[in-house]
Amino acid sequence: MTITVGEKLPEASFKVMTADGAKTLTTADVFSGKKVVLFAVPGAFTPTCSNNHLPGYLENRDAILSRGVDTIAVVAVNDQFVMAAWARFSGAEDKILFLADGSGDFVRAIGLDADFSANGMGLRSKRFSMIVDDGKVTQLNVETQSGVSESGAAKILEQL
Repeated sequence: MTITVGEKLPEASFKVMTADGAKTLTTADVFSGKKVVLFAVPGAFTPTCSNNHLPGYLENRDAILSRGVDTIAVVAVNDQFVMAAWARFSGAEDKILFLADGSGDFVRAIGLDADFSANGMGLRSKRFSMIVDDGKVTQLNVETQSGVSESGAAKILEQL
């Protein structure tokens, strides 16, 4: 069942890369006591994710943060090494928090997983964005078509 506005995020863990190597962050670490804009992509380095989704958040980072947001984070069903490489390649390292949901446990727990096996990609995340305030979802935008129209930075700015 898909998470809805008003619900708390379930306990889950993510991997991130730090200067000291891989580190585990829990949902509590990322969301407790903070206002977070979280967006999800089906895959790091994929064309729509790299050319349309991530750049909007990077370009609008200051505007989003100026509206009381503590963190902008992106999650994908990729490992932490791929997510760290994507952060560096995109110029978003230290600007956006890149969360690796390597086995898809988080996106499955919130009901936003997708099966892209027909495209050779296996279990992935649906493309979505949300505003999370102290672990509670206050806005949720899930794409219903290809591309970025409902889950992009422009939509989040409207909702903040």
